[in-house]
Amino acid sequence: MAKANLSAQAREATGKGASRKLRATGRVPAVIYGYGESTRKLTVDAHEFDLLRMHVHVESTVIDLNIEGEPAPVRALVRELQSHPYRDEVLHVDFYQIHAGERVTVEVPVRLVGHAPGVKAGGLMQQTLVALEVRCLADSIPDVIEASVAGMEIGDSIHVSDLALPEGVEPQIDPERTVCSLIPPTVVAAEEEEEAVEEAVEPAEPELIKRAREEEEEEAKD
Repeated sequence: MAKANLSAQAREATGKGASRKLRATGRVPAVIYGYGESTRKLTVDAHEFDLLRMHVHVESTVIDLNIEGEPAPVRALVRELQSHPYRDEVLHVDFYQIHAGERVTVEVPVRLVGHAPGVKAGGLMQQTLVALEVRCLADSIPDVIEASVAGMEIGDSIHVSDLALPEGVEPQIDPERTVCSLIPPTVVAAEEEEEAVEEAVEPAEPELIKRAREEEEEEAKD
């Protein structure tokens, strides 16, 4: 289970104007809530939170929030991130406070491991599921879920039901959902050929029109 630390401060001001002022000073508005807990308003340092996001998958990492003025850290998960529409900037964070023995639902990254013979034969590995939603104890959240592709041949697929999940970790999506597939090289070649044909046809049209016009002009002269 991945763990991290993050400093936080309580805040009183609310509203768009107050949030803009906080962001201008390098702080990100946040809230924390949980089962049996009242919602509290917080701020976190924008740079510190960006560094955290660079090193861990925050949606499945248990964070010890060190709230200024409180004697002990509060354990929490990032429940929701609000980001800027076109800048890599976090505008707001929702934290969910967790307690010992509590089961939570989180998204855990899926990583393909091993070497597939089908890839050496020219096949293309396509991963269609990069994160798996699971439910488990907060203290048992896996850092990553590995999908072994060893032995996969062209035409093979791995589904959620094929994954070896740790004890107590239950998937929350359709077990028949495809994790990855090893597709034939002919499919890739066909797609590339179709793109090449489209590129070849488009620039040829003006030339054909020009040639037809020249022929019509020659006929008119005759």
